[in-house]
Amino acid sequence: MWSISATGMVTGLGLIVAIGAQNAFVLRQGLRREHIGTVTALCIISDALLIFGGTAGIGALVSRFPAALEILRWGGAAYLTWWGIRSLVSALRPSALTAQAPRSKGTVILTTLALTFLNPHVYLDTVVLLGSLANQYGPDARWTFAAGAAVGSLFWFTALGYGARSLSGVLNRPRTCQVVDLLIGIVMLVLAARLVLG
Repeated sequence: MWSISATGMVTGLGLIVAIGAQNAFVLRQGLRREHIGTVTALCIISDALLIFGGTAGIGALVSRFPAALEILRWGGAAYLTWWGIRSLVSALRPSALTAQAPRSKGTVILTTLALTFLNPHVYLDTVVLLGSLANQYGPDARWTFAAGAAVGSLFWFTALGYGARSLSGVLNRPRTCQVVDLLIGIVMLVLAARLVLG
C-alpha cells in the first residue's frame, strides 16, 4: 500500500510542480505575505476534490463532453491573457510587492478559484489522467493512489506558499518584484497561447 501511495504522490507532484498559472499566483501571494493560508488551503482542497473526483470516475464524464472543455479553454485563455497583461504592466512600474495595495480576501479567493477551475488542463491532467492511473490499481487500492496524489499536492502548495513567504523579506525588492511580475506575465501569456492553439 505504501508503494501505491508513494507512486500516487510522485505522479501528482509531477503534474503540479511545473510552473503554471496557479503556482505563479501562489508564489506571488507568498511573496506579498497576503492571504497565503487561504490561497494554499483552496489549492489543496481543489486539487483533492479533482483527484478524488477523477478516481470516482468523473474523468470519463469530462471526456464525454468536449464542448465543456472548449468553453473552459476559451474562458481560461481570456482570463490568463488579462492576468498576463496586468502582470506585465505591473512590471513596468516596479515596487516592492508588500508596498502594493492589498487585495481583499474575496478577490484573492475568486482569483485562486478562477486560476484553478478555468484551466482545462486541470481537468485533463488531474481528473482524467490521474483518475485513469488511480483506477488501474483496482477498486480498493485506487483510493490509496489518490490519497498519495492529494498528499503530494498538500506538500507542494504548502512548501511553495510558505516558502515564498519566508523568503519575501529577502526577495521583496522592487527589482526582484519586477522580475517576478515579468516572469508571471510571460508564463500567463504563454499558457493562454497554448490554450488558444489547443
